[in-house]
Amino acid sequence: MDFKEIQELIKLVNKQNVKEINIEKKDFKLNIITGSDEPQVVVAPAAAAPVIAAPAPVAAPAPVAAAPAPEAPKAEASADDNLITVKSPMIGTFYRKPSPDKDVFVNVGDSISEGDVICIVEAMKLFNEIESEVSGKVVKILVDDMSPIEYDQPLFLVDPS
Repeated sequence: MDFKEIQELIKLVNKQNVKEINIEKKDFKLNIITGSDEPQVVVAPAAAAPVIAAPAPVAAPAPVAAAPAPEAPKAEASADDNLITVKSPMIGTFYRKPSPDKDVFVNVGDSISEGDVICIVEAMKLFNEIESEVSGKVVKILVDDMSPIEYDQPLFLVDPS
């Protein structure tokens, strides 16, 4: 499947109001999820290679692409207790600081509010500020600074009380 076919498939999915479509072939896997203004496309080789995220209009050919616009991290209640898991909205590199000579955005024990910048995810040379979708106290930071992260990977545990 080439890049042009993927673009046509995205247009068709948007026109038909389909929420999600998954295609698996022997050499790649394609997952298109809609629900916002811009569809999210995940293309991955069938082997255990990393997943590459891409929005619809991209100038580069085939499975390489730019990262989607920053979205607020998803939050889910943990089954064990009332902690909320803040997850990565995209793949990339996780940074706790805005630059090497600056202080970290949040530490364990810090109180955060909705809309506070809690980290940066670099994807395809774009630095995306990730804002908190929840208010509370940071209980645990689950990822080391400058580590590669995947889509939907847990980043922080937050106590909303």
